[in-house]
Amino acid sequence: MYVGVGARRGVTAAEVLELVERTLAEAGAGGLRPVALATAEAKAGEGGLLEAAAGLGVPLRVYGAGALAGVVVPDPSAAALAAVGTPAVAEAAALLAAGEGGVLAVGKRKSARVTCAVAYAYGPAYGLM
Repeated sequence: MYVGVGARRGVTAAEVLELVERTLAEAGAGGLRPVALATAEAKAGEGGLLEAAAGLGVPLRVYGAGALAGVVVPDPSAAALAAVGTPAVAEAAALLAAGEGGVLAVGKRKSARVTCAVAYAYGPAYGLM
């Protein structure tokens, strides 16, 4: 499973991790660790995201605004479009990280400064077709 995250500047790792844990529980994966966190390239240097990924022991994958904007998501955001140039960060990043055939398990969830979504890799390589 892959967790897409969007965040406001200055977000703490604690807030990121709290929302990630809550969202994973909704996906039926509470207590499990994702394969990676994924976000927009514009957020690649955000300390709270980097610390959260390190705390989970997973990489932080980043995607450009153009790649993210090319992913159809159920809950696009005008705020994300204005901030980073794409109508979706969390859902689109999760789906891109999951790869072709990835499915959104939990759509965008929010806290005060973070958005989060969970996608599963799906296909023959995972024994799921």
